[in-house]
Amino acid sequence: MLSHLNKDGLPEMVDVADKAVTTRIAEAECTVVLGEAIMAELGANGFSTKKGSVVQTAVIAGTMAVKQTWSVIPLCHALDISSVKFDVQGEGAGAMKVKCKVKTAGRTGVEMEALHGASVAALTIYDMCKAMSHAIEITDLRLVSKTGGKSDYQAD
Repeated sequence: MLSHLNKDGLPEMVDVADKAVTTRIAEAECTVVLGEAIMAELGANGFSTKKGSVVQTAVIAGTMAVKQTWSVIPLCHALDISSVKFDVQGEGAGAMKVKCKVKTAGRTGVEMEALHGASVAALTIYDMCKAMSHAIEITDLRLVSKTGGKSDYQAD
């Protein structure tokens, strides 16, 4: 049975009241394929555009998204987030890798928060660069790892 469906098959928030409070960490990542020309232009300008710093703006937007995941994904719990860390790096000549790591001490995991943070950071990079091209792609959004709950996970 899916965890977000009740016995009648209707959507329902998972009851986590009886779960133990543990330290829970999740990391998600995705790739923003900008193309070599945009990456070269960004590199020449210190990864800034007329809108400001691409990386710093993406980190701020991603952090805000992590903290608001509960308001966007209907059955997510509002969580007390302990830490959000981003790593945004060049990935070859034409792309950027966005990694988001989220930590909490709670009764439920932070996978959705990490995925939401990475995706919004990537969307912010798109927004900051779309004046140079609309052919930008956001690819390979995935959960990399999670620890601290009933079952840990590590991607291959």
